[in-house]
Amino acid sequence: MRIHVDIACKRCACALAWCFAALCASTAGAEPVCKYIDAAGNIVFSNLPPEKGYRKLSCLGAEESPRKSGPSGKSSTPTPAGFPKVDAETQRTRDDMRRKVLTDELSAEEKLLADARRDYNSGAPTPLPEEQSNAAKYQDRVARLRQAVQLHERNIEALKKELASTK
Repeated sequence: MRIHVDIACKRCACALAWCFAALCASTAGAEPVCKYIDAAGNIVFSNLPPEKGYRKLSCLGAEESPRKSGPSGKSSTPTPAGFPKVDAETQRTRDDMRRKVLTDELSAEEKLLADARRDYNSGAPTPLPEEQSNAAKYQDRVARLRQAVQLHERNIEALKKELASTK
């Protein structure tokens, strides 16, 4: 029985080695796949840099090289030959709709922030009847209320940033 397990393990290792070699060959010339870790210890593999809070551990594939960028600082990728074009009026309509949706979302988030701040009451909300004798419940609710205020503040900041980047 031990011999069969060893043979199976060797075959599996060999198959994994071939898969890894095929992966490396297929990513030649592409962005490298990097391994990132966040503060909680979660590991992420990606060919694109993740959001803030992740630390790069290592990269597989092509060597890291600075991206070529055009005068605007964005990556310059040529448009494929058969790629559909959108006329200016259609694009303007889409941009206007996007701006309206973002403005509506911003308005809703500002109302939610006002409600969350009212409930939070500068860190001293009125204790509920069941929290009168249980300080831990009260502290948990205060922490949740503080997180809600912070979430709405971040959402508003992101929406304002997105609105600023619209034409």
